[in-house]
Amino acid sequence: MTSRQLPERWSQQLQLDDGRILWLRPLDPADAEPIRQTFSLLSPEEIRMRFLHPVKELTPDMTRRLTELDPSHEFALVAAEPLPPGEALVGAVARLSIDEGTRRAEYAILVSHFLTGKGLGRMLMKQLIRWARLKRLDEIYGDVLDENTAMLDLARSLGFRREMLPDDPGIVRVRLDLRRKPSLQ
Repeated sequence: MTSRQLPERWSQQLQLDDGRILWLRPLDPADAEPIRQTFSLLSPEEIRMRFLHPVKELTPDMTRRLTELDPSHEFALVAAEPLPPGEALVGAVARLSIDEGTRRAEYAILVSHFLTGKGLGRMLMKQLIRWARLKRLDEIYGDVLDENTAMLDLARSLGFRREMLPDDPGIVRVRLDLRRKPSLQ
C-alpha cells in the first residue's frame, strides 16, 4: 500500500497492492446513508466482532449517532472510494470518543472483509492515536472480544496492555497509556 497526503487535514490517498485507490479522510455526515447501505455487505461475524453482539441492521437513528460527531470530543476517519462523501462506498471506519469529564477515549475500528489484510487497521489506529495525543489525552482504550485475535494482536503491537473485565467474560479491554513515550512502530 502506498499513500500520499491530500490537501485536507487528516486526508490521504491510498493505493492498495491490488491497484485499488481509497481515500482515508474524516467521516462526513453525508457518509451516513452509504454506511447504512454497506452494512448489509458485512458478515454477521464482522458485525459481532465490532459491536460485541449481533446487530441485524443500522437504523437511521443509529447511523446518525455514528456519523454526526461533536468535534470537541469525537473523531472518526473512513477509508472510502475516491468519490464525494455521500456517494462513496465506505470500506473501513475508525472512531474515537472522549469519555465525558475525563482525559481518556474509547476507540472502535471496523475494516470490511473486502479490505482486511491491507494494513488499514494499523493505519487507522495510528491516526486515532495521533489525534488523541494532539488532544493531550492520557489514555485510549477499547473493548475487544477475546476471540478477535487480529485486533488484539494489532493492539499489542502498538503498545496496548490487556485487561480482563470480570463482569464481561469473553471481553478484553485494551489500554494505551499516552503519557508514555510513543513507540516507533
